[in-house]
Amino acid sequence: MPVRVGRAAAPVHLRRRPGDGEGHAGRPLRRHHPGDHVVPSPGRRRVRHHRVSSRHYLDHASTSPARPSVVEAMLPQLGGGADPGRVHTEGRIARGVIEEAREQVATLLGARGREVVFTSSGTEAVNAATWGASERGAHIVCPEVEHSSVRDASDRHDVTWVGVDEAGRVDPEQMMAAVEPGRTALVHLQWGNHEVGTLQPVTEVVAACRASGVLVHVDAAQAAGHVAIDFDALGADLMSVSAHKLGGPHGAGALLVRRGLRVRPMLVGGEQERARRAGMENVAAIAGFGAAAVALDAHTLEAESQVARAQTERILDAALAVDDVVAYGDTRERLPHLVCVGVEGVEAEAVLLGLDQAGVAAHSGSACSSESLEPSPVLAAMGVDAERSLRLSVGWSTTDADIAAFTEAFPRVVARLRALRP
Repeated sequence: MPVRVGRAAAPVHLRRRPGDGEGHAGRPLRRHHPGDHVVPSPGRRRVRHHRVSSRHYLDHASTSPARPSVVEAMLPQLGGGADPGRVHTEGRIARGVIEEAREQVATLLGARGREVVFTSSGTEAVNAATWGASERGAHIVCPEVEHSSVRDASDRHDVTWVGVDEAGRVDPEQMMAAVEPGRTALVHLQWGNHEVGTLQPVTEVVAACRASGVLVHVDAAQAAGHVAIDFDALGADLMSVSAHKLGGPHGAGALLVRRGLRVRPMLVGGEQERARRAGMENVAAIAGFGAAAVALDAHTLEAESQVARAQTERILDAALAVDDVVAYGDTRERLPHLVCVGVEGVEAEAVLLGLDQAGVAAHSGSACSSESLEPSPVLAAMGVDAERSLRLSVGWSTTDADIAAFTEAFPRVVARLRALRP
C-alpha cells in the first residue's frame, strides 16, 4: 500500500473488550512479553518479531552491548543537563564526572589524564588526529588496510599508500621507506586489523617514526579493551579509541595526545577539552566510557581476552572443518576476539542471511553487506575475495550457547547453499 509522507500514523489504542480478559468472540486477550517487538499495521494486525533472547550476536567488532555497570553510571547523568563549564554547583558536579572518567580511561590505556581528549566517536578522534597534526595537502603515510575513517581522512591529503602481505600485515621497512623526513607530516598505523584481526608491528613503526622525528598516530579502536595498551610506554604521539567497541556507550571516543604535543582543534567554537575539542561534552556517554574502563581492570581484561581467544578458536575450528573454507589474516598473531574466513563456492551475503535465519548475527566485507556497496578494501589489499569473507567476533557478553549456535548452523547453511548451485 502507498506510504504517505508528512502525516503521522494514527495512534494504536489497546482496549479491553467485553468479558473480563477476553477479546473478540470471547477469545483471551494476547499478552505481550518484554522481549517482543510489536509493530502496528493496517487493520490493527500486529507483527511479532524475534525475541532478542533467541539471537546469538557474533558481531562485537562492529559494536558491543553496553555493560551493566555502564548503564548504571549513565542513568543519573541522563536526567541532568548542567554545563560542565559553569562554576555553579551543578556545573562543578558535571565537571567532576568528566574528570573522573578521564582518569579512568587514562588508566585503562596507560596514559595521563591530561593526555585524554574526549570526542563523540572513534571516527572523530581519527579525523581530529589527522587534521590536527597536518595541514591540508600535507604528506601522510597510510597502510592500505586501515579503517575507512583513517583512509578517507588521509585521502584528502597527499598520501602514500603502503601495501601489506597476504596476512594483512605491513612491513616496518616499507613503512619507513615511504616516509620523507622534513616533508611527511603524519604516519598512520592500526594496532590490530578490524576485518581479519592481524596485529600490526606498532612498536617497531612507532620507534622508527620517533627516531625520524615524524608524528605517528595509532588507531587502537579495535584493540582497546581486548589487549593491554600502554600509551606512555609505546611512545606514540596520537592514539584513537572508541567506547562502544569495549562495552561502553555509543557517542563517546577519545584521542590521546602525547604530553607536550600541540595539535590544532578540528572543531572550533568553544574552549571545551582544554580548547582541543569544541562542543558541549556528552556527560552521560563520558561517564559510561569511564565505567567501561573501570570494568576492564588488568585482571578482567586478561580474563576476557583469554575467553575470547578460546571462543574464536572454537569458531575457527568449526569453520575450517567445512570443505573449502579458508582463514583470512594471521590466525596466531591476531586480536583475540575476531576471526575471518572465506567460504568458497557461495557468496558471503547468502551465508550471512542463512546464519541470520538461524539466529546468528555475523558480518562480511562483501559489497552487498557494506553500506558503501563496495567490497572491503582491506581484503582487496590482501589479495583475497571479499565476496567470500565472513567475520565472526565475540565480546564480554558472548556465551557458550552463542558459539554453539554458530558451530551447528554454519555447516548446514553452507551445505544448503552449495546444493543450490547449478
